[in-house]
Amino acid sequence: MMLRIGLAADHGGFGLKEKLKATLESSRFELLDFGAESFEGNDDYPDRIFPLALAMSQGRIDRGIAVCGSGVGAAIVANKLPGVRAALITETYSAHQGVEHDDMNILCIGGRVVGTALAMEIVEAFLEARYNGEGRFDRRLKKVLEIENKYLKK
Repeated sequence: MMLRIGLAADHGGFGLKEKLKATLESSRFELLDFGAESFEGNDDYPDRIFPLALAMSQGRIDRGIAVCGSGVGAAIVANKLPGVRAALITETYSAHQGVEHDDMNILCIGGRVVGTALAMEIVEAFLEARYNGEGRFDRRLKKVLEIENKYLKK
């Protein structure tokens, strides 16, 4: 089954998103670009990242990649929705470990912080990883989901 990958970026991440998109388009993923479609210097990260996070929350994508200037704002807005487990990642270990241990489903990257080559390595590690689901990881994820179900309205 081909993974459905969503991409989104504001002005701070637009350039990196476009480079990632060009590389991923020629690979084995179905890509959905949630914008921006062009550089808009005054756009706001919540407007750009929310549609990607909503798609993840609704099960319309399998993984997401959100890019803003630092990656921090992208992670904040993405994590407001049920079912989204987003994290700001700056190196490859956390990119795969976040999926394997925590079932992370949205990768947040800082377009002004991480260079293109490293960003591609991070994205590859994220997309190749699979959730482990072993006892302690499953136990921890269930606790996270219990918190989500208790405090986030679905």
